[in-house]
Amino acid sequence: MIDFGKVNAAALSSLPSLLDRWLPGGRREGREYVARNPRRADRTPGSFRINISTGRWADFATGDTGGDPVSLAAFLFDLSQLEAARRVAAMLGIREG
Repeated sequence: MIDFGKVNAAALSSLPSLLDRWLPGGRREGREYVARNPRRADRTPGSFRINISTGRWADFATGDTGGDPVSLAAFLFDLSQLEAARRVAAMLGIREG
């Protein structure tokens, strides 16, 4: 079993560095990280935004949304929620169980 709450809490505390790694070339605008969406032909940052405080994210051009860092990882890397949680946990040094 994986504790999604624990993984998401740890990911939130490291979210700025995770976003720099996952979405290079993005920038902070207030409490948001603005980047190009790598899942589509997005030429300029603007419509793909992640709230650094809450982890909620959205691509306002496509309607894709999510509520936490694990769902963002699942979206970005085309993973199931479980696999995304496992990979984020491993990245942050969190043990399952």
